[in-house]
Amino acid sequence: MRKALEKLRNRVITWDTVKLIGIVCLLAIFCIFLVGPLILLFVKAFQDGSGAFCGLAQFRKYLSSANMLSSLGHTIYISLTATLISVSAAFAMAYSLSRRSVPCKKFFQFISRLPMYAPTMLLGMSLIYLFGNKGILTGLGLKIPLYGKVGIIIAESIFCFPVALMILMVAFSSADNRLYEAADVLHATPFRKLITITLPSIKYGLINAVFVCFTYSFTDFGAPSVVGGNYNVLATDIYKQVIGQQNFNMGAVVGIIMMLPTVLSFFVDRFTSKRQTGAISSRSIPYRIVPNKRADIIATCFCVLVTLFMIGFFGVSLFGSLVTFWPYNLKLTLSHYDFSLISASGGVETIFRSIKVSALAAIIGTIIAFMAAYFVEKTQKFKLLRRIIYALAISPNAIPGTVIGLAYIFFFNPKTFPLFGTGYQINNSFYFLYNTVALLVCVNITHYFSVPFITASTALKRLDNEFESVSDSLKVPFYRTLARITLPLSMQAILEIAVYFFMNSMVTVSAVIFLCTSITQLASVVVVNVQGAGNDAAAAAICMVILAINLIVRILYEIINKPISRKTDAWMKR
Repeated sequence: MRKALEKLRNRVITWDTVKLIGIVCLLAIFCIFLVGPLILLFVKAFQDGSGAFCGLAQFRKYLSSANMLSSLGHTIYISLTATLISVSAAFAMAYSLSRRSVPCKKFFQFISRLPMYAPTMLLGMSLIYLFGNKGILTGLGLKIPLYGKVGIIIAESIFCFPVALMILMVAFSSADNRLYEAADVLHATPFRKLITITLPSIKYGLINAVFVCFTYSFTDFGAPSVVGGNYNVLATDIYKQVIGQQNFNMGAVVGIIMMLPTVLSFFVDRFTSKRQTGAISSRSIPYRIVPNKRADIIATCFCVLVTLFMIGFFGVSLFGSLVTFWPYNLKLTLSHYDFSLISASGGVETIFRSIKVSALAAIIGTIIAFMAAYFVEKTQKFKLLRRIIYALAISPNAIPGTVIGLAYIFFFNPKTFPLFGTGYQINNSFYFLYNTVALLVCVNITHYFSVPFITASTALKRLDNEFESVSDSLKVPFYRTLARITLPLSMQAILEIAVYFFMNSMVTVSAVIFLCTSITQLASVVVVNVQGAGNDAAAAAICMVILAINLIVRILYEIINKPISRKTDAWMKR
């Protein structure tokens, strides 16, 4: 009976048809939550306030405004400067950790990632505690013009540092020791080996780090909102146009302009990533560190300095959140952690709501990202559709969070859409999502989708396609191969993807600040409101809670991942 039913099922619907249905569903999801909002964003940029088509009038207005053009110049200047500082520091750190005998390397790497676990507003608040008018270092005579470009550059440099470090660590790991052995035989100096071997071998990773850091600092909203003062940048301009002036059309124009450098960075990133992968030869020998007491001591001292700086930098905000009233009453108290006293936060509910949104984004986003990668990498048919999914899946990496958030307003907020030139309107079937937690989950998944998708694709490429070929020849349903082989061997990547979604959803501001309302406030957005109201201690306390949650999640991931990693490696070596 069971065999008869299975034969009947196979006649009615084949497994290729099931995969096709899955691919079509993914395309529908991309159209609703990515393509549709972006199309409306572009449409709004070519309309006036009344909704009439105005061509390039909005762009001409923007380019004729001295203040708005200065914002563009400010953003480019800050991004270039912060990129230079962060990549240079990350290069020195990556070189120290990968080329020198430095103890406690994992600890140094973990501490260097701290800026990734907290909202960028915390970086600005730490600078205020250090260099503000009543700051610690200001009182010691070390005074800097914090509010403006200097403060933003420092904050963005710290924000981009761990990202550049991770990219460069991967680039350094691809070294071929045979080249260094040949250089030693020829008695090449360390400087000559650096110029002729090290830099050429990591050049694509270095270029990648430069463009990624430029994009991060170009699109960041958190740090400029805290220490920017009157120094306008594009990310804060969008916020002012939309929230302050309710000028959504000009906000769309600024959003399109913000996308131009990020799109360029995106294509450079794709090019360099491919070249970096192709540079690794199967005959390469892993780099072997040759002890050098003097160089090792210098490298260790540098890592210690970076680690102490990171701990001290975040420690000062922790201290600021624990004192009664900075800097006049330094008595320790936990009153700032009583979020029920902060009317703008709605109590501790925003913390739990952020955890809920982040957990849902991690679960749902991981499933969608992995299945999208699975259909692209492990399906032989439907080549055109798979290419479309791949292009859509990696495209969010080129779209700033503020642009995605603004596009979601255009797509999900109206109850009806006008049919241009007809005078008719159609109902918006997705209006029910507006002002809900579900929409916040969707925007976070969309915003951070590219990296998890690429991670899943990379993990699936490691698995031999023979698994699927043998399964097909034995007429084993694809879902059994997926459940018994593919998922267990990809569990490391799946956990990493889930943690990535969770942590970024906890700290994000740019993608959700336009969508949060009084009943859907998130903790990261509350930080902006509370800090803007002048309550730095309470804002720092919320940031510390977010940082603690992300650290706990990351530590749990490391604990869970160890046995999974050992099992996976043992299976792959069979």
